[in-house]
Amino acid sequence: MGSVVITGADAPLAERVVGLALADPAVEEVVAVAGCAVPGAAAGVNVRRLDLATDDLKPDLEGAEALLHLDVSAPAGPTSATADVDVAHRVLDAAGSAGVSHVVLVSSATVYGAWPNNPVPLTEEATLRPNPGFAFAAERAEIERLAAEWRGEHPGATVTVLRPVRVAAADGREWLPRTLKPGPAVPEGTEEPPVQFVHVDDLAAAVDLARRGRLDGAFNVAPDGSIPGDEVRSLTGAPPKVRLPERAVRRLVGLGFRSGIAPTPPELLPYTLHPWVVANDRLKAAGWTATVTNEEACVEAHEAGPLATLSPKRRQELLLGGSAVALAGATAGAIVVARRLLRR
Repeated sequence: MGSVVITGADAPLAERVVGLALADPAVEEVVAVAGCAVPGAAAGVNVRRLDLATDDLKPDLEGAEALLHLDVSAPAGPTSATADVDVAHRVLDAAGSAGVSHVVLVSSATVYGAWPNNPVPLTEEATLRPNPGFAFAAERAEIERLAAEWRGEHPGATVTVLRPVRVAAADGREWLPRTLKPGPAVPEGTEEPPVQFVHVDDLAAAVDLARRGRLDGAFNVAPDGSIPGDEVRSLTGAPPKVRLPERAVRRLVGLGFRSGIAPTPPELLPYTLHPWVVANDRLKAAGWTATVTNEEACVEAHEAGPLATLSPKRRQELLLGGSAVALAGATAGAIVVARRLLRR
C-alpha cells in the first residue's frame, strides 16, 4: 500500500487512527494533516499544516492509496453551522484529481434524526432525516450525499461512511454527549429513549478496519445494545426526571439554555426524547467488535469530578448506586421553575 492521508490530525480520533496506520507494515507513509501544530507527533509521521478551507490538499494526495477524512469543526454552538460541507467538497475534489481510490468519512448517527416512529434499531438502509435546527446532523447528511455523488463520478473508487453514535473520550473534547445530557423535565406520556455511546478507541478501530478492508458503503458504529433512559440519568449525574406538560418542558429547556445552566437548546430536544438507536450488525460482520460497553463509554463521556481517578466501571457502579439521593434537590428545583413557567 502507498501512503495514507489522515485529516484532522490534531483531534483525539485522528491521533489514534494515525497510530494504528503506523503499526500497519503495509502502509509506506502516514501523512497527518492538521490546521494547527500537532505536538508529540509520532516518529515517521509526515505532518502537514494546512487550512483545508483554503489550502490545496491535492499535492499531499498524489500517490496516496487512501484518504481518511476525519476533520470535523467544533461548532460555535450546538445549533451553529460550520464550514465542514465546503471543506468536504474541496477534499473530495482533491482526492478525485489525485486519483485516490479509497475514501473513509466519519459521519454521525444523528443523520437518521430522532423521531417517535423510528424503528429500534435503525439499520444503514433507513432514510436520513435529521431534525430541523440541528446543523451538525444536516451537514453530515449533506457530506454523505456529496460522497455518494463523488463515488458515482469515479468508477472503481470506494467510499466508506461511518455513522457513530455519541462518541466518548476521556479528555472531554467531544461536545455532543454533553449537549444531549438529559435535562430535569420530560413531557407527560413520554418515555425517555434508550441511548448508545461508543468509545473513541473503538471508533478509531472502525476507521482502521474500513481502511484495511476497503469497506464500501455506510456502517453504523455502536456497541451491542443500548442503555435505558433512566439508567443514563444515573450514569451521567443528571437530575431525576420530572413529568410536565410538553409546553412547560420546552419553555424550561429554552430558559435553561439561554441562561447557561443547561447544555441542550430547544432545537435538539428531540434527540433526548426520541430514539435513534442503531444496529451494528454490518460492521460486526466485517470484523469489528467494541471493547468498551455503552455504560462504560457513557461514564467516560461525562465529567467525573472527584471520581475521575476510578475506572469507568467502578464509577458506573457508584453512580448507579447513589445518584438518586444526591440529586433529589434538583428535582424540587425543576418543579418550582416549571410551575413559574406554566403561570406565564
